[in-house]
Amino acid sequence: MIIECLRTNHVENPLGYLMERVSFSWIVTEAAGMHAVRSRVRVALDEAMTNVIHDSGEQVDIRSVDYAPELELQPETRYYWQVEVWDDKGDHGKSETAYFETAAQLKESAWIRAPFEKKTHPLFRKKISVEQKPVKARLYICGLGVYEAYVNGEKIGDEYLTPYCNDYNLWLQYQTYDVTDQIHEGDNCLGVMLGNGWYKGRFGFVEHMGELYGDTCHMICELHLTYADGSKCVIPSDESWLCAPAPVLESSIYDGEIWDSRKEIPGWSEAGCEAEGFVHAVRYEEKKGLLVPRLSLPVKIMEKIKPAELIHTAADELVIDFGQEMTGWVEFLCEEPEGSEIVFQFGEILQEGKFYNENLRSAKEEYHYISNGKKVWVRPHFTFYGFRYMKVTGIKDVRLENFAGCVMYSEMERTGRIQTSDPKVNQLVHNALWGQKGNFLDVPTDCPQRDERMGWTGDAQVFSATASYNMYTPAFYRKYLYDMKLEQDTLNGSVPHVVPDVLGQIDRILHAKDKESDNVAVSTAHGSCAWSDAGTVIPWTIYQAFGDKTLLEQQYGNMKSWADYIRKVDVEKCGGSFLWTDGFHFADWLALDNYHKGSCFGATDPYFVASAYYYYSVSLTAKAAKALEKKEDAAYYEDLALHIKEAFLKEYYTATGRLAQETQTALAIVLWLDLIPEGAKQRQIDRLMEKLEEEKMHLTTGFVGTPLLCPVLTQNGHADAAYTLLLNEDFPSWLYEVNMGATTIWERWNSVLPDGSISDTGMNSLNHYAYGSVVEWMYRYMCGLNGCEEAPGYERFMICPYVDERFEWVRMSYDSAKGKIRSEWRKKDNGYFYKVEIPFDTEADFVLNQDAETVTVNEVERPNLKKGDRIHLAKGVYEIYMA
Repeated sequence: MIIECLRTNHVENPLGYLMERVSFSWIVTEAAGMHAVRSRVRVALDEAMTNVIHDSGEQVDIRSVDYAPELELQPETRYYWQVEVWDDKGDHGKSETAYFETAAQLKESAWIRAPFEKKTHPLFRKKISVEQKPVKARLYICGLGVYEAYVNGEKIGDEYLTPYCNDYNLWLQYQTYDVTDQIHEGDNCLGVMLGNGWYKGRFGFVEHMGELYGDTCHMICELHLTYADGSKCVIPSDESWLCAPAPVLESSIYDGEIWDSRKEIPGWSEAGCEAEGFVHAVRYEEKKGLLVPRLSLPVKIMEKIKPAELIHTAADELVIDFGQEMTGWVEFLCEEPEGSEIVFQFGEILQEGKFYNENLRSAKEEYHYISNGKKVWVRPHFTFYGFRYMKVTGIKDVRLENFAGCVMYSEMERTGRIQTSDPKVNQLVHNALWGQKGNFLDVPTDCPQRDERMGWTGDAQVFSATASYNMYTPAFYRKYLYDMKLEQDTLNGSVPHVVPDVLGQIDRILHAKDKESDNVAVSTAHGSCAWSDAGTVIPWTIYQAFGDKTLLEQQYGNMKSWADYIRKVDVEKCGGSFLWTDGFHFADWLALDNYHKGSCFGATDPYFVASAYYYYSVSLTAKAAKALEKKEDAAYYEDLALHIKEAFLKEYYTATGRLAQETQTALAIVLWLDLIPEGAKQRQIDRLMEKLEEEKMHLTTGFVGTPLLCPVLTQNGHADAAYTLLLNEDFPSWLYEVNMGATTIWERWNSVLPDGSISDTGMNSLNHYAYGSVVEWMYRYMCGLNGCEEAPGYERFMICPYVDERFEWVRMSYDSAKGKIRSEWRKKDNGYFYKVEIPFDTEADFVLNQDAETVTVNEVERPNLKKGDRIHLAKGVYEIYMA
């Protein structure tokens, strides 16, 4: 037996993370038997597992996705843990040891700043003398806006843009680094460099508006050293630290960075530096958010891309095409003479063969580097870019081998893969994945390039299921939902349009300047349907995908607060009608069915969408309460959902069962949520097909309707229509984008027109993942993988592929919380061949989705099976043929 993928709170060997509750998970990847019959988890203070502080004993009910013992954790302590499993064939296995380490409580350090002009980017250094090499050294650090830390001239860690993006008024994250190998006997030096980041730099819609959370760069840190004899030493941040101006002249998340290498201080973070010109730091005393151990996954350079082509444009420009829309930055080899200024400008598309960046709005997206004459590889430090193309000026001899595209996103394992016989569909899957890579940089942003880059809740919720097929997302969303909970606590349960609530912060600043002003970014205090419902949808989606009940328990407060907030709005502003008919709503954003040309709002009544989502969020809260055995809550929300459904049917249907709103989106919503009077379902199905036929089998849906359209068609006997929508190649369709050369998902169906011209510059991102939510349908219906609500985390699941003759073959693999699941189908002779793989300790039903005279399973005939019947499967590989 082999036991792998040991994770604590969904992170492998986490160092210094917030540990409010510890949850262990693991996967048995090889075993003789079919199911686990007993498991045992031990936690110890040593790797040899002799000083045990918790021993579960052999138990039959330990779940491999969320074992959460009660542990009294101490700070600055590394805990080791190990799991043993016995299966039904007598096989037994013991895992390697994994660990997690708690953070320190920062009690001795002070926040410090440099006594310079506020626009100056500071360097800090601290020379320390160590009498003997420590056996353990940890650096605990937070720096605002963003920081990079160094020890003895080397950057600490391989993550960037720390301490990441959150509402700094509410909480601040500090990171923990193991620097044991870098601290040596004798003189050492710590160095910290600060940039503006989201905290101090420009952020939000209001041009030239920065300093949303503060106007001064400052930092706090403690270096904890432990020696062989058990003694300890703490080096805190205080006024003894020295500081000097950094070579960063400007830094901005939106606008980029200017680095003057002539102003570099050689060896500034090394002990041997004379520190000439450095001055003492001063304390920073202003109010700050609560300092908390990290939740954010590290943002790293996850892969590198070689340039695809050097283009000499008709405008006499040199433009590098990286061949892929990406998020990150470019590193390059500088060989230019001293004083040369190298400038990179970034863009998503060429226009008339020339460089173009007007769709970035006010974001400059530039990198400036002033050479000191040394040959050196160069990278930015305090910004990131969304781009495919880079215009180069200031380099005399541009050689592609001197450039590399560094792709940056939060560190998550890829879990899902789909391949088909159609290369264009494969490109669509690729585009959705790269949209996720480009926008999962600490928070799930809408776009990575223009003057926005915010955690829009609507985009996040519609894509969350697709994201969780593509990658291992629970720790990533845990941080986002923690942000959301803190925002909800300040908004009486409401969920803002973006998380962190940047727009609300802008509004508060503008209102403080002019209390009579109506100049607000976007009012966020009252939430919007489908956007704010991220507060219920994402926790439930993550629970279903990964099965961690402790994570659902942590997020249950989010869910309940949001459901209660809508009910309060209903009672106070909608007459207690059990409908949501008040306030602003994005609703079916960017749908194509509005008769007012240029409108971003779809034709579906926003209050119709709001009332449907009212029902949806309350229903999800009831399900969560039931899963958590909160019986009174479950009964309350189930009853409330029934009242909402009754009111919805009364408000939006005629006596004959005709829906008052007959848009594609409205019909998809009622079919999806079963908000349909008894006996009227077929009418809604028929009307949806008629609406599609009116558009020559093309969609007109926006952010709300698009994720639902293919699923409801498939569920209701029209899988062929869903496939037609997938395979359409003219506007509007997914493959239209592919045909136009897209390498990520566009914000609009017509972001680029057939002649190659960009359709709009005011709001037109070419990396905007929301419409990539169709990939969820591909996993669930094309490939057939569906989880079971009562056994989340794929403990039980269903394989129910809907085949289509327009494909020769389709294959999928998914690294679930229980192990690898595979599903494949292809044409064979006059029938279809299926191959599925079921992991250890799970059960699945293979559902026959077609009539067949012959059904064989692993070459053994299974007589008397018909369409809709199920073949029960346990661990193993199965080959099924139907003809």
